[in-house]
Amino acid sequence: MKENWKSDDWMACWIGFIIILIGAVAVLTGWFDFSALKFGTWTLGEKAATASSLWSQFTWGFLGKLVLTVAVLLILFGGAVKLQGGDLKKYIPAFLMLFLLAVIVRLVSAEFTLNRYLEWAFWALIIGLLVSNTVGVPEWLKPAVRTEFYIKVGLVVMGFSVLFSNIAKFGLYGLGIAWIVTPIVIIFMWWFGTKVLKLKNKPLVMTLAAATSVCGTSAAIATGAAAKCKKDDLSIAISISIIFTILMMVFEPMIIKACGMTQLMGGALIGGTVDSTGAVVLAGNALGPEAEQAAVLVKSIQNILIGFIAFFVAIFFATRVENSGAQKVGAGEIWKRFPKFIIGFFVASLLASFLFQPVFGGDQVSAINKVLDQYKNWCFVLAFTSIGLDTNFKELAKQMQGGKVLWLYIVGQVFNIALTLFAVWFLLSGVVFKVPVLDLFK
Repeated sequence: MKENWKSDDWMACWIGFIIILIGAVAVLTGWFDFSALKFGTWTLGEKAATASSLWSQFTWGFLGKLVLTVAVLLILFGGAVKLQGGDLKKYIPAFLMLFLLAVIVRLVSAEFTLNRYLEWAFWALIIGLLVSNTVGVPEWLKPAVRTEFYIKVGLVVMGFSVLFSNIAKFGLYGLGIAWIVTPIVIIFMWWFGTKVLKLKNKPLVMTLAAATSVCGTSAAIATGAAAKCKKDDLSIAISISIIFTILMMVFEPMIIKACGMTQLMGGALIGGTVDSTGAVVLAGNALGPEAEQAAVLVKSIQNILIGFIAFFVAIFFATRVENSGAQKVGAGEIWKRFPKFIIGFFVASLLASFLFQPVFGGDQVSAINKVLDQYKNWCFVLAFTSIGLDTNFKELAKQMQGGKVLWLYIVGQVFNIALTLFAVWFLLSGVVFKVPVLDLFK
Protein backbone atom coordinates (compact mmCIF):
# COMPACT_ATOMS: atom_id res chain seq x y z
CA MET A 1 0.00 0.00 0.00
CA LYS A 2 1.28 3.45 -0.93
CA GLU A 3 2.30 5.54 2.07
CA ASN A 4 0.04 8.54 2.72
CA TRP A 5 2.48 11.31 3.52
CA LYS A 6 -0.41 13.74 4.00
CA SER A 7 -2.05 11.77 6.84
CA ASP A 8 -2.51 13.43 10.24
CA ASP A 9 0.40 11.43 11.65
CA TRP A 10 2.90 12.52 9.02
CA MET A 11 1.57 16.09 8.87
CA ALA A 12 2.10 16.25 12.65
CA CYS A 13 5.75 15.33 12.06
CA TRP A 14 6.25 17.97 9.34
CA ILE A 15 4.58 20.72 11.37
CA GLY A 16 6.47 19.72 14.53
CA PHE A 17 9.81 19.75 12.71
CA ILE A 18 9.07 23.17 11.17
CA ILE A 19 8.33 24.64 14.60
CA ILE A 20 11.48 23.05 16.08
CA LEU A 21 13.63 24.28 13.17
CA ILE A 22 12.36 27.86 13.29
CA GLY A 23 12.64 27.93 17.09
CA ALA A 24 16.21 26.63 16.97
CA VAL A 25 17.27 29.11 14.29
CA ALA A 26 15.69 32.00 16.22
CA VAL A 27 17.53 31.13 19.44
CA LEU A 28 20.90 30.16 17.96
CA THR A 29 21.19 33.15 15.61
CA GLY A 30 19.28 35.77 17.58
CA TRP A 31 17.95 37.18 14.30
CA PHE A 32 14.33 37.26 15.41
CA ASP A 33 12.08 36.49 18.36
CA PHE A 34 9.91 33.41 17.76
CA SER A 35 8.46 33.24 21.27
CA ALA A 36 4.74 32.49 21.41
CA LEU A 37 2.21 34.31 23.56
CA LYS A 38 2.42 33.54 27.27
CA PHE A 39 0.33 35.12 30.01
CA GLY A 40 2.09 36.23 33.15
CA THR A 41 0.50 35.47 36.52
CA TRP A 42 -2.16 38.06 37.32
CA THR A 43 -4.71 38.81 40.02
CA LEU A 44 -7.88 40.88 40.27
CA GLY A 45 -7.49 41.30 43.99
CA GLU A 46 -4.60 42.58 46.05
CA LYS A 47 -1.34 42.34 44.14
CA ALA A 48 0.91 39.46 45.11
CA ALA A 49 4.68 39.48 44.92
CA THR A 50 4.61 37.15 41.89
CA ALA A 51 1.47 38.53 40.22
CA SER A 52 0.50 41.72 38.39
CA SER A 53 -2.89 43.22 37.60
CA LEU A 54 -4.97 41.74 34.79
CA TRP A 55 -4.88 44.87 32.67
CA SER A 56 -1.09 45.10 32.74
CA GLN A 57 -1.04 41.97 30.57
CA PHE A 58 -2.45 43.81 27.56
CA THR A 59 0.52 45.69 26.09
CA TRP A 60 1.77 46.22 22.54
CA GLY A 61 4.17 43.35 23.16
CA PHE A 62 1.20 41.19 24.08
CA LEU A 63 -0.55 42.12 20.82
CA GLY A 64 2.58 41.30 18.80
CA LYS A 65 2.93 37.88 20.43
CA LEU A 66 -0.78 37.21 19.94
CA VAL A 67 -0.57 37.98 16.21
CA LEU A 68 2.61 35.90 15.82
CA THR A 69 1.15 32.88 17.64
CA VAL A 70 -2.16 32.78 15.81
CA ALA A 71 -0.43 33.44 12.46
CA VAL A 72 2.11 30.62 12.89
CA LEU A 73 -0.47 28.09 14.03
CA LEU A 74 -3.05 29.09 11.42
CA ILE A 75 -0.53 28.93 8.57
CA LEU A 76 0.79 25.53 9.65
CA PHE A 77 -2.54 23.89 10.52
CA GLY A 78 -4.33 25.61 7.64
CA GLY A 79 -1.62 24.45 5.25
CA ALA A 80 -2.09 20.88 6.47
CA VAL A 81 -5.86 21.12 5.97
CA LYS A 82 -5.33 22.44 2.43
CA LEU A 83 -2.87 19.66 1.55
CA GLN A 84 -5.34 17.11 2.88
CA GLY A 85 -8.06 18.46 0.62
CA GLY A 86 -10.00 20.37 3.27
CA ASP A 87 -11.94 23.61 2.84
CA LEU A 88 -9.93 26.57 4.12
CA LYS A 89 -12.95 28.89 3.92
CA LYS A 90 -14.62 26.75 6.57
CA TYR A 91 -11.48 25.96 8.59
CA ILE A 92 -10.10 29.50 9.05
CA PRO A 93 -13.09 31.08 10.89
CA ALA A 94 -13.55 27.89 12.91
CA PHE A 95 -9.86 27.87 13.93
CA LEU A 96 -9.92 31.55 14.90
CA MET A 97 -12.88 30.89 17.22
CA LEU A 98 -11.16 27.84 18.72
CA PHE A 99 -8.01 29.91 19.25
CA LEU A 100 -10.07 32.61 20.98
CA LEU A 101 -11.40 29.97 23.38
CA ALA A 102 -7.80 28.83 23.92
CA VAL A 103 -6.75 32.41 24.75
CA ILE A 104 -9.55 32.59 27.34
CA VAL A 105 -8.30 29.28 28.79
CA ARG A 106 -4.72 30.55 29.09
CA LEU A 107 -5.89 33.84 30.59
CA VAL A 108 -8.13 32.19 33.20
CA SER A 109 -5.50 29.60 34.16
CA ALA A 110 -2.87 32.33 34.68
CA GLU A 111 -4.84 33.88 37.55
CA PHE A 112 -2.74 33.83 40.74
CA THR A 113 -4.79 31.38 42.82
CA LEU A 114 -5.89 29.14 39.96
CA ASN A 115 -2.33 29.04 38.62
CA ARG A 116 -1.09 27.53 41.88
CA TYR A 117 -3.52 24.63 42.05
CA LEU A 118 -5.08 23.85 38.67
CA GLU A 119 -3.39 23.42 35.29
CA TRP A 120 -4.64 25.04 32.11
CA ALA A 121 -5.62 21.55 30.87
CA PHE A 122 -8.40 21.52 33.45
CA TRP A 123 -9.78 24.88 32.34
CA ALA A 124 -9.51 23.98 28.66
CA LEU A 125 -11.60 20.90 29.30
CA ILE A 126 -14.11 22.81 31.46
CA ILE A 127 -14.63 25.63 28.95
CA GLY A 128 -15.07 23.12 26.11
CA LEU A 129 -17.50 21.08 28.20
CA LEU A 130 -19.54 24.17 29.11
CA VAL A 131 -20.02 24.98 25.43
CA SER A 132 -20.81 21.42 24.33
CA ASN A 133 -23.20 20.67 27.20
CA THR A 134 -25.12 23.96 27.22
CA VAL A 135 -25.54 25.80 23.89
CA GLY A 136 -23.92 22.99 21.91
CA VAL A 137 -21.13 23.16 19.32
CA PRO A 138 -22.25 25.01 16.17
CA GLU A 139 -21.66 23.26 12.84
CA TRP A 140 -19.37 26.01 11.56
CA LEU A 141 -16.97 25.47 14.48
CA LYS A 142 -16.61 21.70 14.02
CA PRO A 143 -14.00 21.82 11.16
CA ALA A 144 -11.45 23.15 13.69
CA VAL A 145 -12.20 20.54 16.37
CA ARG A 146 -9.33 18.18 15.56
CA THR A 147 -8.20 16.87 18.95
CA GLU A 148 -5.76 14.17 17.92
CA PHE A 149 -4.09 16.25 15.22
CA TYR A 150 -3.27 19.13 17.57
CA ILE A 151 -1.95 16.89 20.32
CA LYS A 152 0.14 14.83 17.88
CA VAL A 153 1.90 18.02 16.77
CA GLY A 154 2.41 18.96 20.42
CA LEU A 155 3.94 15.56 21.14
CA VAL A 156 6.41 15.87 18.27
CA VAL A 157 7.49 19.29 19.59
CA MET A 158 7.61 17.84 23.12
CA GLY A 159 10.08 15.20 21.90
CA PHE A 160 12.79 17.87 21.71
CA SER A 161 12.55 18.36 25.49
CA VAL A 162 12.86 14.65 26.33
CA LEU A 163 16.64 14.33 26.59
CA PHE A 164 18.16 10.88 26.89
CA SER A 165 20.81 12.48 29.09
CA ASN A 166 18.19 12.66 31.86
CA ILE A 167 18.72 8.93 32.34
CA ALA A 168 22.33 9.57 33.28
CA LYS A 169 21.33 12.19 35.85
CA PHE A 170 19.33 9.76 37.93
CA GLY A 171 20.96 6.56 36.73
CA LEU A 172 19.51 3.20 37.68
CA TYR A 173 17.33 4.78 40.38
CA GLY A 174 15.13 6.55 37.85
CA LEU A 175 15.15 3.58 35.49
CA GLY A 176 14.02 1.27 38.26
CA ILE A 177 11.17 3.54 39.28
CA ALA A 178 10.01 4.61 35.82
CA TRP A 179 10.85 1.73 33.48
CA ILE A 180 10.21 -1.36 35.59
CA VAL A 181 7.01 -0.29 37.33
CA THR A 182 5.32 1.12 34.20
CA PRO A 183 5.09 -2.06 32.08
CA ILE A 184 4.02 -4.10 35.13
CA VAL A 185 1.14 -1.67 35.76
CA ILE A 186 0.07 -1.81 32.10
CA ILE A 187 0.05 -5.62 32.14
CA PHE A 188 -1.89 -5.67 35.43
CA MET A 189 -4.52 -3.22 34.19
CA TRP A 190 -4.89 -5.15 30.93
CA TRP A 191 -5.47 -8.35 32.89
CA PHE A 192 -7.82 -6.70 35.40
CA GLY A 193 -9.82 -4.92 32.71
CA THR A 194 -10.22 -7.81 30.27
CA LYS A 195 -10.31 -10.81 32.64
CA VAL A 196 -11.77 -9.53 35.92
CA LEU A 197 -14.02 -6.66 34.78
CA LYS A 198 -14.52 -8.40 31.41
CA LEU A 199 -14.51 -5.15 29.46
CA LYS A 200 -14.94 -5.88 25.76
CA ASN A 201 -13.57 -2.52 24.64
CA LYS A 202 -9.92 -3.55 24.60
CA PRO A 203 -8.53 -0.38 22.96
CA LEU A 204 -10.08 1.64 25.81
CA VAL A 205 -8.54 -0.69 28.41
CA MET A 206 -5.08 -0.32 26.90
CA THR A 207 -5.41 3.44 26.45
CA LEU A 208 -6.49 3.95 30.06
CA ALA A 209 -3.68 1.68 31.26
CA ALA A 210 -1.09 3.77 29.43
CA ALA A 211 -2.60 7.03 30.71
CA THR A 212 -2.46 5.69 34.28
CA SER A 213 1.05 4.29 34.19
CA VAL A 214 2.99 6.74 32.01
CA CYS A 215 1.91 10.37 31.72
CA GLY A 216 -1.79 10.81 31.27
CA THR A 217 -3.03 12.44 28.09
CA SER A 218 0.18 12.24 26.04
CA ALA A 219 0.46 8.50 26.58
CA ALA A 220 -3.28 8.08 26.02
CA ILE A 221 -3.10 9.76 22.61
CA ALA A 222 -0.04 7.78 21.50
CA THR A 223 -1.30 4.42 22.77
CA GLY A 224 -4.85 5.10 21.62
CA ALA A 225 -3.59 5.64 18.08
CA ALA A 226 -1.66 2.36 18.19
CA ALA A 227 -4.68 0.45 19.53
CA LYS A 228 -7.16 2.22 17.20
CA CYS A 229 -9.09 3.66 20.13
CA LYS A 230 -12.26 5.54 19.14
CA LYS A 231 -12.50 9.29 19.74
CA ASP A 232 -15.25 8.88 22.36
CA ASP A 233 -13.20 6.28 24.25
CA LEU A 234 -10.16 8.54 24.13
CA SER A 235 -12.26 11.35 25.65
CA ILE A 236 -13.26 9.03 28.51
CA ALA A 237 -9.67 8.01 29.23
CA ILE A 238 -8.40 11.60 29.16
CA SER A 239 -11.30 12.97 31.24
CA ILE A 240 -10.80 10.37 33.97
CA SER A 241 -7.05 10.97 33.94
CA ILE A 242 -7.43 14.75 34.29
CA ILE A 243 -9.95 14.51 37.13
CA PHE A 244 -7.76 12.17 39.19
CA THR A 245 -4.58 14.06 38.29
CA ILE A 246 -6.04 17.16 39.93
CA LEU A 247 -7.00 15.18 43.06
CA MET A 248 -3.58 13.53 43.32
CA MET A 249 -1.74 16.78 42.64
CA VAL A 250 -3.47 18.38 45.63
CA PHE A 251 -3.66 15.52 48.13
CA GLU A 252 -0.59 13.34 47.43
CA PRO A 253 1.94 15.92 48.71
CA MET A 254 -0.17 16.30 51.88
CA ILE A 255 -0.17 12.55 52.51
CA ILE A 256 3.58 12.31 51.81
CA LYS A 257 4.30 15.08 54.33
CA ALA A 258 2.06 13.42 56.91
CA CYS A 259 3.98 10.15 56.46
CA GLY A 260 7.30 11.89 57.08
CA MET A 261 8.79 10.74 53.78
CA THR A 262 12.00 12.42 52.61
CA GLN A 263 11.82 14.96 49.81
CA LEU A 264 13.83 12.66 47.56
CA MET A 265 11.49 9.71 48.05
CA GLY A 266 8.34 11.85 47.97
CA GLY A 267 9.37 13.56 44.74
CA ALA A 268 10.20 10.26 43.07
CA LEU A 269 6.81 8.85 44.15
CA ILE A 270 5.02 11.87 42.69
CA GLY A 271 7.01 11.63 39.45
CA GLY A 272 6.06 7.98 39.06
CA THR A 273 2.35 8.23 39.90
CA VAL A 274 0.93 11.66 39.00
CA ASP A 275 -0.10 11.52 35.35
CA SER A 276 0.51 15.01 33.96
CA THR A 277 4.05 16.41 33.72
CA GLY A 278 2.85 19.89 34.71
CA ALA A 279 1.00 18.52 37.72
CA VAL A 280 4.16 16.63 38.71
CA VAL A 281 6.08 19.91 38.85
CA LEU A 282 3.41 21.58 40.99
CA ALA A 283 3.02 18.61 43.35
CA GLY A 284 6.78 18.21 43.70
CA ASN A 285 7.20 21.91 44.38
CA ALA A 286 4.70 21.62 47.23
CA LEU A 287 7.19 19.31 49.00
CA GLY A 288 10.31 21.37 48.28
CA PRO A 289 12.99 22.02 45.65
CA GLU A 290 14.68 18.63 46.04
CA ALA A 291 11.36 16.83 45.66
CA GLU A 292 10.52 18.91 42.59
CA GLN A 293 13.79 17.96 40.89
CA ALA A 294 13.39 14.27 41.73
CA ALA A 295 9.79 14.30 40.48
CA VAL A 296 10.71 15.96 37.19
CA LEU A 297 13.61 13.57 36.56
CA VAL A 298 11.49 10.46 37.18
CA LYS A 299 8.67 11.80 34.99
CA SER A 300 11.12 12.80 32.23
CA ILE A 301 12.61 9.30 32.19
CA GLN A 302 9.09 7.86 32.20
CA ASN A 303 8.07 10.09 29.28
CA ILE A 304 10.71 8.44 27.10
CA LEU A 305 8.61 5.28 27.27
CA ILE A 306 5.72 6.85 25.31
CA GLY A 307 7.11 5.88 21.93
CA PHE A 308 8.25 2.42 22.97
CA ILE A 309 4.88 1.59 24.52
CA ALA A 310 3.00 2.78 21.42
CA PHE A 311 5.27 0.63 19.26
CA PHE A 312 4.72 -2.55 21.28
CA VAL A 313 0.99 -1.87 21.61
CA ALA A 314 0.76 -1.61 17.81
CA ILE A 315 2.47 -4.99 17.46
CA PHE A 316 0.39 -6.57 20.24
CA PHE A 317 -2.96 -5.45 18.82
CA ALA A 318 -2.03 -6.38 15.25
CA THR A 319 -0.71 -9.83 16.09
CA ARG A 320 -2.81 -10.88 19.08
CA VAL A 321 -5.88 -8.80 19.84
CA GLU A 322 -7.26 -8.26 16.34
CA ASN A 323 -5.74 -11.30 14.63
CA SER A 324 -8.06 -14.31 14.51
CA GLY A 325 -5.19 -16.56 13.50
CA ALA A 326 -6.55 -17.09 9.99
CA GLN A 327 -3.68 -15.18 8.50
CA LYS A 328 -0.22 -14.19 9.55
CA VAL A 329 0.26 -10.55 10.42
CA GLY A 330 3.33 -9.21 8.69
CA ALA A 331 5.51 -6.18 9.12
CA GLY A 332 3.36 -4.26 6.63
CA GLU A 333 0.26 -4.44 8.81
CA ILE A 334 2.23 -3.47 11.91
CA TRP A 335 3.73 -0.51 10.05
CA LYS A 336 0.28 0.51 8.77
CA ARG A 337 -1.17 0.82 12.28
CA PHE A 338 1.98 2.20 13.94
CA PRO A 339 1.40 5.86 14.95
CA LYS A 340 3.87 7.63 12.66
CA PHE A 341 4.00 10.79 14.75
CA ILE A 342 5.89 8.74 17.35
CA ILE A 343 8.74 8.63 14.82
CA GLY A 344 8.70 12.42 14.90
CA PHE A 345 8.79 12.32 18.70
CA PHE A 346 11.86 10.05 18.66
CA VAL A 347 13.64 12.02 15.93
CA ALA A 348 13.13 15.27 17.84
CA SER A 349 14.44 13.65 21.04
CA LEU A 350 17.48 12.18 19.27
CA LEU A 351 18.29 15.52 17.62
CA ALA A 352 18.16 17.33 20.94
CA SER A 353 20.13 14.65 22.81
CA PHE A 354 22.86 13.76 20.34
CA LEU A 355 23.17 16.74 18.00
CA PHE A 356 22.04 20.02 19.55
CA GLN A 357 23.20 19.36 23.12
CA PRO A 358 26.76 18.20 22.21
CA VAL A 359 27.24 20.91 19.56
CA PHE A 360 25.52 23.95 21.10
CA GLY A 361 25.46 23.04 24.79
CA GLY A 362 22.78 22.47 27.37
CA ASP A 363 22.05 26.18 27.92
CA GLN A 364 21.18 26.71 24.27
CA VAL A 365 19.02 23.59 24.18
CA SER A 366 17.20 24.86 27.28
CA ALA A 367 16.67 28.24 25.60
CA ILE A 368 15.26 26.53 22.50
CA ASN A 369 12.95 24.44 24.67
CA LYS A 370 11.62 27.57 26.40
CA VAL A 371 10.46 28.78 22.99
CA LEU A 372 9.14 25.41 21.87
CA ASP A 373 7.38 24.78 25.16
CA GLN A 374 4.83 27.53 24.51
CA TYR A 375 4.00 26.23 21.03
CA LYS A 376 3.59 22.75 22.52
CA ASN A 377 1.29 24.21 25.18
CA TRP A 378 -0.81 26.05 22.58
CA CYS A 379 -1.21 22.81 20.62
CA PHE A 380 -2.27 21.03 23.81
CA VAL A 381 -4.70 23.81 24.79
CA LEU A 382 -6.32 23.59 21.34
CA ALA A 383 -6.51 19.82 21.80
CA PHE A 384 -7.95 19.89 25.33
CA THR A 385 -10.51 22.53 24.38
CA SER A 386 -11.45 20.32 21.42
CA ILE A 387 -11.88 17.35 23.76
CA GLY A 388 -14.30 19.39 25.84
CA LEU A 389 -16.19 20.51 22.74
CA ASP A 390 -16.37 16.89 21.59
CA THR A 391 -17.60 15.53 24.93
CA ASN A 392 -21.24 15.27 25.93
CA PHE A 393 -22.00 14.12 29.48
CA LYS A 394 -25.04 12.13 28.43
CA GLU A 395 -23.05 10.19 25.86
CA LEU A 396 -20.12 9.85 28.28
CA ALA A 397 -22.35 8.27 30.95
CA LYS A 398 -23.56 5.67 28.47
CA GLN A 399 -19.97 4.61 27.74
CA MET A 400 -18.89 4.12 31.36
CA GLN A 401 -20.23 0.54 31.18
CA GLY A 402 -21.85 0.53 34.60
CA GLY A 403 -18.85 2.15 36.28
CA LYS A 404 -16.41 -0.57 35.23
CA VAL A 405 -14.16 1.89 33.39
CA LEU A 406 -13.91 4.05 36.51
CA TRP A 407 -13.10 0.99 38.63
CA LEU A 408 -10.39 0.03 36.15
CA TYR A 409 -8.68 3.37 36.65
CA ILE A 410 -9.07 3.43 40.44
CA VAL A 411 -7.78 -0.12 40.98
CA GLY A 412 -5.00 0.40 38.43
CA GLN A 413 -3.89 3.67 40.02
CA VAL A 414 -3.89 2.16 43.53
CA PHE A 415 -1.74 -0.69 42.23
CA ASN A 416 0.52 1.84 40.48
CA ILE A 417 0.98 3.86 43.68
CA ALA A 418 1.68 0.74 45.79
CA LEU A 419 4.23 -0.66 43.34
CA THR A 420 5.93 2.71 42.82
CA LEU A 421 6.08 3.23 46.59
CA PHE A 422 7.84 -0.11 46.98
CA ALA A 423 10.31 0.74 44.19
CA VAL A 424 10.99 4.16 45.77
CA TRP A 425 11.58 2.59 49.19
CA PHE A 426 13.75 -0.18 47.72
CA LEU A 427 15.94 2.21 45.71
CA LEU A 428 15.96 5.48 47.66
CA SER A 429 15.38 4.71 51.36
CA GLY A 430 19.03 3.81 51.97
CA VAL A 431 18.09 0.41 53.39
CA VAL A 432 19.14 -1.53 50.29
CA PHE A 433 21.10 0.94 48.15
CA LYS A 434 23.11 4.06 48.82
CA VAL A 435 20.97 7.19 48.54
CA PRO A 436 21.99 9.44 45.59
CA VAL A 437 23.97 12.51 46.59
CA LEU A 438 21.97 15.73 46.80
CA ASP A 439 24.24 17.45 44.26
CA LEU A 440 22.36 15.54 41.57
CA PHE A 441 19.40 17.84 42.08
CA LYS A 442 21.08 21.20 42.14
